[in-house]
Amino acid sequence: MTTTPAAVVAEDLRLSYGSHAALDGLSLTVAAGEIVGLLGPNGAGKTTTVHVLSTLELPDSGTATVAGYDVRERPAEVRGAIALTGQYASVDEELTGRENLVLFARLLGLRKAAAKQRAAELLAAFDLVEAADRRTATYSGGMRRRLDLAAGLVRDPAVVFLDEPTTGLDPRSRLALWAAVRELRARGVAVLLTTQYLEEADQLADRIVVIDRGRAIAIGTPHQLKEQVGGTFCEVTPADPADVPRVLAALAGLGADARDDTVALPAPDGPATLTEAVRRTEAAGVALTDIALRRPSLDEVFLALTGSTPTADTPANTQAPTAAPPTGDTPATQAPTALTSATDTSPDASTPGADALGTPAGRSPAGPPAAAAPAATTAGVPREDPR
Repeated sequence: MTTTPAAVVAEDLRLSYGSHAALDGLSLTVAAGEIVGLLGPNGAGKTTTVHVLSTLELPDSGTATVAGYDVRERPAEVRGAIALTGQYASVDEELTGRENLVLFARLLGLRKAAAKQRAAELLAAFDLVEAADRRTATYSGGMRRRLDLAAGLVRDPAVVFLDEPTTGLDPRSRLALWAAVRELRARGVAVLLTTQYLEEADQLADRIVVIDRGRAIAIGTPHQLKEQVGGTFCEVTPADPADVPRVLAALAGLGADARDDTVALPAPDGPATLTEAVRRTEAAGVALTDIALRRPSLDEVFLALTGSTPTADTPANTQAPTAAPPTGDTPATQAPTALTSATDTSPDASTPGADALGTPAGRSPAGPPAAAAPAATTAGVPREDPR
């Protein structure tokens, strides 16, 4: 049995800005019909990774293929197979939502009738039918972001890069965009999502790649990463915080440790551990306000792996995380786990009428409308550190 390559394959990518290594041997894959979340502190290399994979920047070394095309050797084909959406909607505010989509479709080579039909399909898919004939300037931030994503899907890309697409959105708009991203997965599109919202990665990602200083330090499903940090644990809260030492004494031998007003202990046996904790604290005469089994959150995983929060400007390594679940040993930085092989369907070549990124000329993939850029976006141009 043979398998086709993954939709996105990056191996040992390296890229430096002067003495700063933005990417330092990064490897990852994204399968067709898979959402991979890219997590890391600010400056970890998330956006740089997207830039390299979308051909906005060339790596110093390493290899990357997107939809079967090498980003160095066949950048035009890569750009013709992808969509890229960033933090800022890049639609024309003077046009209506429908007019924006028809314009993009026409610039991508669709005839007038086909462009109108495709615009209608996308407006329905992204719940924008009622606002279709309003000027985009009247749209909310979430509506603009959905329209921007719809514009990138005019020609059914094989791969979609989402660079912090829900930044600044209200909860309702964020949920609507999540639904759109899940629909992409259901249609077999490969999605690479960078985000600083850990809940977003937990809700959407099939696998998560945690990067720090340009390196992948952990790869796995949300469940696998949580298990690496410590698995299920039992949290015991005494009615009187002064009784924490008594709880620790009652649970001696079970690996318990104090966390402010609570005590946590590993619970490899789940309910059996909880039952034993109840029995011991009752025998010790300690009144409890709460006792429960819980799993580590993705926040705790992130802290344990990087020593910082996703929004930290620079990773901090001098202080151990205080919220990590008990494991008996201090969590160590994890080497990337083995990745499952994936299948992919090769997309058509680049559609005439598109600019270097496969988007209509004049449309910046991650910002406001801009003048058309030459095809080789970075070749021969001094790099700027995007951090």
